[in-house]
Amino acid sequence: MVLQHFNLAGKTAIVTGCNTGLGQGMAVALAQAGADVVGVNVSEPDETKAAVEALGRKFLDLRANLGDISCIPDLVAQAKALNGEVHILVNNAGIIRREDAIKFSEADWDDVMDLNLKSVFFLSQAVAKVFIAQGKGGKIINIASMLSFQGGIRVPSYTASKSGVMGITRLMANEWAAHGINVNAIAPGYMATNNTAQLRADENRNAAILERIPAGRWGKPEDLAGPVVFLSSPASDYVNGYTIAVDGGWLAR
Repeated sequence: MVLQHFNLAGKTAIVTGCNTGLGQGMAVALAQAGADVVGVNVSEPDETKAAVEALGRKFLDLRANLGDISCIPDLVAQAKALNGEVHILVNNAGIIRREDAIKFSEADWDDVMDLNLKSVFFLSQAVAKVFIAQGKGGKIINIASMLSFQGGIRVPSYTASKSGVMGITRLMANEWAAHGINVNAIAPGYMATNNTAQLRADENRNAAILERIPAGRWGKPEDLAGPVVFLSSPASDYVNGYTIAVDGGWLAR
């Protein structure tokens, strides 16, 4: 039956930045599909842990600042120790800094690029090595953005990082598909999360954004549930290097 292709029972998924928002929604969705979850966060993911465990799945709470990639080997080793193998990686952790390009600082550039792009590549590299050693393939899902496709305003390092995420998703897919590793990305549209609080609070910007979204609403974390389970499951075994926009039709306008 086709629905069995979406079953993640017996799988272990690493999800970064899953204490709130989109990461939380994706972690819970993976648990609903049967996966145990390794959460990598800076702060306590109490709500996420409780929701995953309520589904009868394991949740391993790991703390790290992924802006410093020296933590990656230990994180991957601990994740593998949970059940002996790792099968899924969701690179969700990210930050945004807003300022006019003419005034944007080097510190804000480096902080965003280190977390949003550098850590995505090196954590993917470390997990891909585990996948290859296990000999069973694996799934890597990167979180891109509408700004992987567009320029945006007042977010130069975020735009650069998310454009880079789409690029390295293709690169890693090209190199690792031969090992049975699928690397894809999800590009959320305008979602109601902490990152967009300033935009939603700006009456004019909020109205302009909603006017362009054919679905007529901001996205919700649960809108990513189906796409992340699909890309984490055998149902996507022939999908490589693609970035799926989950945007209520924003890019179609």
